Amino acid sequence: MENLKHNIVKIYGKRGKDWLAGLPLRIEQLQHSWGLSELKPFPNLSYNYVLKGLQGNIPVILKLSPDADLMDKEAKALNAFKGFGAVSVLGCKEGALLLERAIPGDLLKNNLPKEKRIEIACKVVEKLHQAPLPSKEGFPEIEEWLAAVDKEWDLPKDHLKRSRKLKNKLIKKDSSRKVLLHGDLHQENILSNGNEWVVIDPKGVIGDPIHEIWACVEDPVYDLKFLADYFGYSLQDVVEWYYVRLILASCWQAEDHLDASRFLTLAQSVLPMIDA
Repeated sequence: MENLKHNIVKIYGKRGKDWLAGLPLRIEQLQHSWGLSELKPFPNLSYNYVLKGLQGNIPVILKLSPDADLMDKEAKALNAFKGFGAVSVLGCKEGALLLERAIPGDLLKNNLPKEKRIEIACKVVEKLHQAPLPSKEGFPEIEEWLAAVDKEWDLPKDHLKRSRKLKNKLIKKDSSRKVLLHGDLHQENILSNGNEWVVIDPKGVIGDPIHEIWACVEDPVYDLKFLADYFGYSLQDVVEWYYVRLILASCWQAEDHLDASRFLTLAQSVLPMIDA
């Protein structure tokens, strides 16, 4: 809970403090209106307050955020992915989502050898990208996200300069195929549900399928080559996009006054693969 409090106050300031103070009453209201019981928060929360519980006999997830627009966008993305490997939305109110709970809900990151995990992630990506492309209204284009690296941030200048150059080169190579991307498909956002794997926490952005794969990387040396081979991409393109997306993530951390060191360390580690 302390990590959540720290991040919420860092990002939202006084509004975040007020939201944290009002959480108990808000949860009580939602519990009554949605008929929820046995609510228990998850440990190690970072940016949202998330609880598991029951609606009648149905296992559910209650997710709350001080950013109501963010919750609305997540609900819209999940609905767009319905039937293609995403959990279902059961309810959406101001700043709150009621979701289907994946059972048993094990994280892909914590299960199986790394070779199997990245293969499963690829299959999840393929299934998601079969979803019909929704109206662009309400979903940004990937180029809008990438524009953040063109701004000035309190980050190493060499990384910003290199990422801008690579981004401008690579964007010209994007295919004409556009899909709805999850946008943050790391292995903690892929959960076991019966005999299949489902996704949670989509951001929802439209772009070339190659933009989906960076977040699921756990071991860059192994995973980047596997991804390139699996999807038929150039390994160099995959590595360079991975680097650009790490710097983009660092820019977002800087924007939210959060620590970007993890992404910068990963970016530094793949430079030999870019500069070779």
